[in-house]
Amino acid sequence: MPDSPYTDLERPPLSQAALTRALVHEGGLWTRLSVVDRAGSTNADLAGQAREGAPEGAVLIAEHQVAGRGRLDRTWTSPARSGLTFSVLLRPRVPPARQGWLTLMFALAAATAVRRLAEVDVRLKWPNDLMIGERKLAGILAERVDGGVVIGMGLNVSLRAEELPVPTATSLVIEKAACTDRDPLIRAILREVESHYRDWAAAEGDADASGLRTAYAAASATIGKEVRVELPGDQVLRGVATGVDAAGFLIVHAGGTDHALSVGDIVHLRPAEG
Repeated sequence: MPDSPYTDLERPPLSQAALTRALVHEGGLWTRLSVVDRAGSTNADLAGQAREGAPEGAVLIAEHQVAGRGRLDRTWTSPARSGLTFSVLLRPRVPPARQGWLTLMFALAAATAVRRLAEVDVRLKWPNDLMIGERKLAGILAERVDGGVVIGMGLNVSLRAEELPVPTATSLVIEKAACTDRDPLIRAILREVESHYRDWAAAEGDADASGLRTAYAAASATIGKEVRVELPGDQVLRGVATGVDAAGFLIVHAGGTDHALSVGDIVHLRPAEG
């Protein structure tokens, strides 16, 4: 996709210095923050930094990402400065069996921040999408690397209808959100992630003790829905999503059995759909 034709006044650049002053401080989670004009994939670039010893709390933001990746190795691009494209490095000291909640925690924190600031009804589609209705506002991708986890997010902010990557996507501008300024949005998201992450880590990753599972269920667009799950190996499961278990797996009741799913593409079905 070509660079954005919009001016700096229409789509202003982010200030690394201002964001660093606001978010990086002694004793805080965020330890360093970089804003680059262009990146292939912020996840790939930050993963490389992690292998070179980058500390927990490193943040990498790209004004234009040209080779972003989504789940199942799908490509993802957007015009320059039209959204928030960033990755963070976390090194959670919680039992591995509970780390499946990390992506869900990040999604919940981001949705909470956007809902509060932009005044739009953002819901969570398991495992990693932020939705407004049935349209995708943001996606999240996590990757393990050298004892840590890199979590990347792409949030559509000022994309117009003709710029959307797929017809089922949306943006804050399209939804007439109260805030479409990327600077306060990234500040709010990272502060909310820090708050949720500290609570979850203090509870040693226990999603119930930290209140994470209850909060996630309340924000979920998937729980309670009839769904079709496209699984690896061209398998398909259809049933009702009834909840998320202690490991962060989606529970789908199908054929009289509860299935705990760690992966899968979820399609929300209307009652008449097959």
